[in-house]
Amino acid sequence: MTGQQEQVMADARAFMKSRVILTAAELNLFTHLDGAATTATKLAAQLDLDARATTRVLDCLAGFHLLKKEDGQYRLTDEGSLYSERHPQSILPMIRHFNHLWDLWSKLTSIVQIGMDPETKPGIQMDEEEWTSFIGAMHVVGREVSEKIARSYDLSRFRRLLDVGGASGTYTVAFLRKNPQLNAVLFDLERVIPIARERIEKEGLLDRVQLVAGDFYTDELPSGCDLTLLSAIIHQNNSEENINLYRKVWRALEPGGTILIRDYVMDESRTQPPAGALFDINMLVATRGGTTYTFSQIEQSLREVGFEQITLARAGKGMDSLVQARKPLADPEAA
Repeated sequence: MTGQQEQVMADARAFMKSRVILTAAELNLFTHLDGAATTATKLAAQLDLDARATTRVLDCLAGFHLLKKEDGQYRLTDEGSLYSERHPQSILPMIRHFNHLWDLWSKLTSIVQIGMDPETKPGIQMDEEEWTSFIGAMHVVGREVSEKIARSYDLSRFRRLLDVGGASGTYTVAFLRKNPQLNAVLFDLERVIPIARERIEKEGLLDRVQLVAGDFYTDELPSGCDLTLLSAIIHQNNSEENINLYRKVWRALEPGGTILIRDYVMDESRTQPPAGALFDINMLVATRGGTTYTFSQIEQSLREVGFEQITLARAGKGMDSLVQARKPLADPEAA
């Protein structure tokens, strides 16, 4: 077999390694191995698992260098410890979210045949446990990126931030830490607000943040802010839904205020960045009409609402591109 054939085969069977890690995370094996080595038999008995199957999974994880096997006992490696919920930089919430995505991606063939899963509803649909994992996952992926954006994007002219769909407050926290003049309003679903409150209070910033429960699909947005952040929001919507959301942002923003959109921004071929093209498939299987957008598509929708000075403030290779636009100081007609 040629090197090219080997690579193609490796790409095609990558799901096997992924499935082993997802199962180990779903069963919380990494957390149970955090702190002390143990045998597969003891771990299986502790978690009410099949000892033979558990041994095979643990051996495979050792082959991935996520565990170390010595004298029949398994312990976490430094890399494997990242999957433990006890690690301060744990990625376990994101891995649990991937388990949810596994089920959705399994429908891809039929979706390509018929266009969409007829059971898919607008927005992102999850049960309570999946929502908790999703919010945690968003924090995992956003920690470093939010700090990087807070350092690179000049927020000194703003006084009040509206973080729409702000989840647990990852971007609110990063922006407020970097900008002492800034206060914030975090707007998200009622079930998310307690998670945001806990994290923001832990960061010592609760006195600078107003938490408002609501649904941006059905409710108006809180007003009185000069900066509105749509962070990883527009990709879950179709164009019409985004225009409706931009109109709500327009009505909520102070004259002269800025809308800041963080997301993938695709090139005109829609093939670059590659991570964005792959994420577009994620929106295909997970949402009714979500997709990734090019700058020209975003610009056209914002201009239709009335925004001006629309620019690509940051061109990233991941979901770290920024599009900014300004509401005019004088509003000649309501959007």
